[in-house]
Amino acid sequence: MERVDEQLLAPFLAAPDRTGILTDFDGTLAPIVDDPTTSRPLPEAVDALHALAARYRRVAVISGRPAEFLATHLDLAGRPGGVVAVGLYGLERADGDEIVTHPDGADWRAVIAEVAERGDEAAPPGVILERKGLSLTVHYRTSPESLEWARSWVAEQAERTGLVRHPARMSEELRPPVPVDKGTALAELAEGLGAVCFFGDDVGDLPAFAVLDRLAGEGVATLKVGVRSEEAPPDLLDAADVVVDGPEGVVAVFSRLLERRVPG
Repeated sequence: MERVDEQLLAPFLAAPDRTGILTDFDGTLAPIVDDPTTSRPLPEAVDALHALAARYRRVAVISGRPAEFLATHLDLAGRPGGVVAVGLYGLERADGDEIVTHPDGADWRAVIAEVAERGDEAAPPGVILERKGLSLTVHYRTSPESLEWARSWVAEQAERTGLVRHPARMSEELRPPVPVDKGTALAELAEGLGAVCFFGDDVGDLPAFAVLDRLAGEGVATLKVGVRSEEAPPDLLDAADVVVDGPEGVVAVFSRLLERRVPG
């Protein structure tokens, strides 16, 4: 595992009141698992996030998970003003136990529900349909031979309904045609900050990295942290400023961001 150079962390340690610590969830705070419903963040990652929120201006998790799931497993209830959870790539947001839905997404719940019912009838054994309210993810990790079926079926549903297909790691996702992603979510959270970092491990995190590149050109101190796993896409690791190994590596960087010492 690469060690994050002290100088890369210096802008964050020096000005926590102007700094944002932003991160993905699956594969970054939580180990990758076969069944998405069993995914849980490392307890030490959750503790570190709340400790970071007490020191830094903005601490947030940006994920494809529903905001309610994130709020529950990141222990956000009763802690407004602390860690923010942006769910479904920006379609939902949780601050404490309050969840707000993007106004352009709400009308698509019935469409997602109808597609999910079709999927229940059509999916081969081993394929998992994860209902997220405003999106649907078709997981074939436990049935890799169903890859072509998943791609074909999701493409068919996208054409039929107007939902948008988003390929992901060992899965295919259908989302409403609302122009949000981890990049737009990061841009909103980074507004007014002088330093921003983001931890990510999959292709869905590349838009966030791209926004960090833009912010760097505008004079913001940025850091792109790639999280390595057996399934991490080479494009993301190549785009990162530094790479760490799994959620444990992320927690190690969090710990260093909690140090009071400012590198000289």
